[in-house]
Amino acid sequence: MGTRPAELRRAITSVFEQQGADVEVVVVSNGADLPDLPEGVVTVNLPENVGIPEGRNHGVKATTGDVILFLDDDGWYRSMDLAEHVRDRFGSEPSLGALSFRIADPDGGPDQRRHVPRLRVGDSRKSSEVTTFLGGACAIRRTAFDQGGGLPGDFFYAHEETDLAWRIMDAGYGIEYDADAVMYHPAVAPTRHENFYRLNARNRVWLARRNLPWPLAFAYLGTWVGLTVLRERDKSALKSWFGGFREGWREDAGPRTPISWKTAWRMTRAGRPPII
Repeated sequence: MGTRPAELRRAITSVFEQQGADVEVVVVSNGADLPDLPEGVVTVNLPENVGIPEGRNHGVKATTGDVILFLDDDGWYRSMDLAEHVRDRFGSEPSLGALSFRIADPDGGPDQRRHVPRLRVGDSRKSSEVTTFLGGACAIRRTAFDQGGGLPGDFFYAHEETDLAWRIMDAGYGIEYDADAVMYHPAVAPTRHENFYRLNARNRVWLARRNLPWPLAFAYLGTWVGLTVLRERDKSALKSWFGGFREGWREDAGPRTPISWKTAWRMTRAGRPPII
């Protein structure tokens, strides 16, 4: 968005410092002017803000590598061997579709539970199979990204990674939370985003409508209605959430391609059945 030039340069520097693997850097201008960038950076300038997932889709089109890494402009890689680690993981595991990185607090605070994409978080320093990944801290095999159809651009923000993750798994790939692949990101609340509650609810409905067999879709959405009512005490937030929930049913969710029951069972075995 062009609002964090110093942080953007730090992020780019952390990529150019990677050793043992060839990495190309693409920066997407999502409807904003970009600051001066280091030599070797490829830029994609979009005339308007098309949202996070569609912006990333445009960035992917400008790359040529076999593995795609997404990095938010306020994040950066902790070590100089992360790219080599990622390359070796994908090179030795042909069924690996995506890696979700561990997000560490640069100020030394504890890892945030929401950054560990599994139902039972446990030890954030322990790797495991998972059923989704973190959009700004991940690596995806290009063939898996393409087979999954890319990120759902109409989502704008929220749950776009899970939509792609489920389709990657349905294509036969696995996803892992890799605690050894670490990036830094300041500890911030997701509610800082405008329309967080509305888009969170709308996209959750779209996620279910697009990807789940109807029995699982209704169970999934019923679970999240219950959890939201139990967790959220702010009336204005609840009003926005339920407004987005209704919007998710009224508006077009895009193509419906339900995952197989075999994939749903794989998710269950991985610790997160697609009803929560």
